[in-house]
Amino acid sequence: MPLLPIYQVDAFTRKRFGGNPAAVVPLDNWLPDETMQAIAAENNLAETAYFVRRADGSYDLRWFTPELEIPLCGHATLASGYVLYEYLGFTGDTIRFHSKSGELTVQKIGDKLALNFPARPLHTLPPEQHHALHTQLTTTLGKPPAEIFHSVNNYLAVYNSEDDIRTMKPDFMRLNDLPDVIGVIVTAKGADYDCVSRYFCPNAGIPEDPVTGSAHCSIVPYWAEKLGKTSLRAYQASARGGELECELRQSADGNRVIMAGFVAPYLKGTIEV
Repeated sequence: MPLLPIYQVDAFTRKRFGGNPAAVVPLDNWLPDETMQAIAAENNLAETAYFVRRADGSYDLRWFTPELEIPLCGHATLASGYVLYEYLGFTGDTIRFHSKSGELTVQKIGDKLALNFPARPLHTLPPEQHHALHTQLTTTLGKPPAEIFHSVNNYLAVYNSEDDIRTMKPDFMRLNDLPDVIGVIVTAKGADYDCVSRYFCPNAGIPEDPVTGSAHCSIVPYWAEKLGKTSLRAYQASARGGELECELRQSADGNRVIMAGFVAPYLKGTIEV
């Protein structure tokens, strides 16, 4: 029976059992999609990442939740970079990943790793849709948002205080009823951080994602404009919690979001498939 290496690490945290756990399975060649999905379901973590090395030294990268493949994942990309640097002997300056969201890079900066991801622009909603969604989110999240935007696969709901975010108790069954999105990002200006957030995504099989890099591709552009600064310290206020040092960079082919954080190792072993 084939054996595959597997690693599990906690991303965007200095300490084990914090941040967001991700499984990483390096491959020589792609497995059937149904096998990768089954492994992700068996792992039952927010994401399981798989990568395959190309001839030029870059990597193809894919991510699976327990229920579906997703187009972008920050913490599992950070985890994949960590595995390559710490366990698989990568010594280059930059790891290049090819994904469904284009090229993504990971760089080692001291004892942190930094992701370079595409910014996700925010879009306002037509008045009738905005009104209906505001009513639905107020009921579902238990608090009325001050602003609502649509981003790629998600709604972004802005609140007036950090306490609104930290004490929020969503009705996850009602969140399943939101059309055309994977989840809802909630965010507010922080006290000790520039911004705080949480991310609810039961449609992906994850009621609440502990720390979400892809959500910050929408959060960072919003708060950079709101606060008039391009460097931000962000905190995702889930039960596990996670810190991200972020920067919004202008680029000729679209704005980019840099997200740097720590990784704590947890497990390495093999799985049978």
